[in-house]
Amino acid sequence: MAEPLLANVPPDESGVGRGALAVPAPCGSAAPPGAPATAAGTDRSAPAGATADASVPGAGGGFAGPASLADFAGLARAALPPEVWDFVDGGSGTETTLTANRAALDRVAVLPRVLTGVDRPRTEAPLLGRPQAMPVAVAPMAYQRLVHPDGEPALAAAARAAGVPYVASTLSSTRIEEIAAVGGEVWFQLYWLRDRGMVADLLDRAHAAGCAALMVTVDVPILGRRLRDVRNGFALPPHVTAANLPGGRDDLAHQGTPGVSAVAVHTGAVFAPALSWADLAWLRGRTPLPLLVKGILDPRDAARAAETGADAVVVSNHGGRQLDGAPATATALPEVVAAVGKRCEVLLDSGVRGGVDVLRALALGATGVLVGRPLLWALAAGGRAGAEAALALLAAELRDALTLTGCADPAAARHLHTTTGG
Repeated sequence: MAEPLLANVPPDESGVGRGALAVPAPCGSAAPPGAPATAAGTDRSAPAGATADASVPGAGGGFAGPASLADFAGLARAALPPEVWDFVDGGSGTETTLTANRAALDRVAVLPRVLTGVDRPRTEAPLLGRPQAMPVAVAPMAYQRLVHPDGEPALAAAARAAGVPYVASTLSSTRIEEIAAVGGEVWFQLYWLRDRGMVADLLDRAHAAGCAALMVTVDVPILGRRLRDVRNGFALPPHVTAANLPGGRDDLAHQGTPGVSAVAVHTGAVFAPALSWADLAWLRGRTPLPLLVKGILDPRDAARAAETGADAVVVSNHGGRQLDGAPATATALPEVVAAVGKRCEVLLDSGVRGGVDVLRALALGATGVLVGRPLLWALAAGGRAGAEAALALLAAELRDALTLTGCADPAAARHLHTTTGG
């Protein structure tokens, strides 16, 4: 990409895209003059140390912009209306689990190996038996046009450029066919709907669009009580729709009421709360695609998912957005890995903020990770270019982490030892 990564995004109906935000320019390019710097020091929920004016060295010259994925948080908050920032950033309840995800990862110390002779590690690793540029997939996230007019196709294009899978949500604001047409590897995330006919139709459309895998989310019988959205009376703006659902099926999500989350009202009306193991068995028989079960925390559920034919389980608490008081995913991960053995892959979701976190997950036994909020921050800050910059940073951080621990590749990182003793 030849142009500088400066997001002069025109405001749409929601006001998203206001302002010009400095994000990393390509290596050897300078950030355009006059780009404002936005500090995140007043953001209580942005990661500690996040700034909008960090320096990232690049081959062929330095440039101004985020030095880590965390730095995109301040840029995103400056770009988004407050209620949209809260929708993206917030968790459920008092956000205990949201906070715990980060704290648990920070407690994981990795013991480096030395004298291994490694100087140029490879980041490539397979997921579901398919080679990827790194053991990372873009997590499924709803309504991406809330944060940038280009929405899901822009983030899917960034994932394609980075060589990692993009997971398209049932509640995408762009149809699955349009997302898949971007190219790259696309997985489809399924929410179980009350209308089984709609579930079957979504499966058929995902297959026809060429999706490479199916991820079913099992931890949303109802939407967690997200207090920021309740206090904001959050509702979707008219231009953001659940594009994969038939017309009119998302009307409730647009009906703002003080003290009520319209998104929660909508999901309560369309999601099936009584999803069961029989439904998972039906799904396994219905699709030939690799099947991932997302939302697993109890090792007993992980073992049963493997027995039912899951190709992978995703250890996830929905980014701290469902049960407030659920364990951090890094805490739950080792027992899940032990429970499934070699019967299926295990991915870690919720709280991943950089390459060292990918390394931590691998050392704890995961096959790979899903990355969510940081890529929404980057999309909000700079559209596709911002997301590409964030994924490039993640790859560089992972390469550094592998080098510093003496690992030739992600497979070697799974043999590292960890401690939580400080």
